[in-house]
Amino acid sequence: MDNILPSYLILGAIIFCIGLYGALSKRSAIVVLISIELMLNACNLNFIAFSKYGPVPSLTGQIFTLFNITVAAAEVAVGVAILIALFRNKGTSNVEDMDSMRY
Repeated sequence: MDNILPSYLILGAIIFCIGLYGALSKRSAIVVLISIELMLNACNLNFIAFSKYGPVPSLTGQIFTLFNITVAAAEVAVGVAILIALFRNKGTSNVEDMDSMRY
């Protein structure tokens, strides 16, 4: 029971690194949004692990996770709306082709 917190933290770090790799290296905007969600879920896993197995167990981490899930849902809604608008204008979901504000 004492050594379970590092297992959760290592799992959260691995999931976060996978999400970071996907967000920085992929070209599809859908994959980038999914990777950002993966990073947010890794943070949620760490919040829950500290809330349950931390030095001072409390509900603070779980409540913060609920707020984080709410923000993630809003982020996805706005991100998909922007992606649909850009796809209608450009005809592609490639992140590198979405530079209309650059000029």
